[in-house]
Amino acid sequence: MLAHERSGNGPPLVLIHGIGSRRQVWDPLIAELARHREVIAIDLPGFGDSALWPPLADPHSSRAATTPDPATPGPTMSGTATPDPATPRLTSGPAAIDGRMAVEGVPGSVGHLADLVAAFLDDLGLDRPELAGNSLGGGIALELGRRGRASAVTAFAPIGFWSPAGRRWCQTVVGGARILSAALAPALPRIFATRAGRAVLGGIFYGHPTRLSPQDCLASARALSRAPGFAAARRASPPRAGLSASGGCRSAPIPALSPASRSRSPGVRATWSCRTAVRPPGPGTSSRPPGTSCCGAAGTCRSPTTPSAAPRY
Repeated sequence: MLAHERSGNGPPLVLIHGIGSRRQVWDPLIAELARHREVIAIDLPGFGDSALWPPLADPHSSRAATTPDPATPGPTMSGTATPDPATPRLTSGPAAIDGRMAVEGVPGSVGHLADLVAAFLDDLGLDRPELAGNSLGGGIALELGRRGRASAVTAFAPIGFWSPAGRRWCQTVVGGARILSAALAPALPRIFATRAGRAVLGGIFYGHPTRLSPQDCLASARALSRAPGFAAARRASPPRAGLSASGGCRSAPIPALSPASRSRSPGVRATWSCRTAVRPPGPGTSSRPPGTSCCGAAGTCRSPTTPSAAPRY
């Protein structure tokens, strides 16, 4: 079972974070979303409080990709973890992943992680919930939508829709942020205690990092540096996914939807702009169905508020 938090009532909405992140990245949105949905924010396998995935069924798969980096303590298959007082823990303890969830595929890839999230949805008895994700989580949400496992998908800056140079840039940025978080670990409490420190280091991942608390910044940096699934997920990021584009805001149906999955997942789209802003539903929002995607640059979906610290990647 993946580490997760549930709140609110209504149709289920599952939130999936990006690479190196954790479920708490959605906290600025939870209260508003919970007014309209049962919100389930998860930690992906190998991130946050969720254990790394078990070894894949194929013995010839890359074992290095399923082995935690010794320099990055975190949840392990035994269900234990290095204590981190700055990172909130579930009352039930760190989550462990069942052995039955071992699947074949490239460890840490979108398809592999989608398999594990799908098994988690099965454990909760959720057939086709609404899904929302950003970055890696956006790619996973789109893949689950392609499979017919979602009634609606919202993907913010999903991975895969990039040029080769864009892929290298993203890998370099997130990899550098992880190295920096580890190297500066002793000084991070002092750095994040200052507004300038939060702006410089938090600006890599957040649109308004100075609105975050020093404690949130510190916990996120530690989660990034200690995530045992990071290296495999970074290596397995897809080279490129085809999607038509026009103007400053691009929108198109998910590629390669089979007729069966298309009939089960109507209206699943990926929409984004140069700078993504996460906008929760509320009074005065447009009549677009909840779960459809928004692009603030083109004004295709309107909402009265933008949270104080929306994830950028």
